Amino acid sequence: MSDLQREVTDLESRSATAASLFDIRRIIGGLFVVYGVIVTIAGISPSDADLKKAEGVNINLWTGLAMLALGLFFLVWLKLRPTVPPVIEGDELPTKE
Repeated sequence: MSDLQREVTDLESRSATAASLFDIRRIIGGLFVVYGVIVTIAGISPSDADLKKAEGVNINLWTGLAMLALGLFFLVWLKLRPTVPPVIEGDELPTKE
């Protein structure tokens, strides 16, 4: 394998790593999980004033659990269907003849 082919192979593997690292599902899922945990913790022991404002519904707990579920959905989706970088046709290596 020539140096050029090794370099191209290395760049392709880096591209695949960067594509999966900056997948928007990872960012959205991570943020929803973090905020879901924070809001769920706030909703575990609500004050009477908070419950009265929300007409008896523990809105922080339910919203936090929904955010956790949505964040976990995005992270599971990312794990089950990873991003594959597109292959551009016509970008073949020149051959030495």
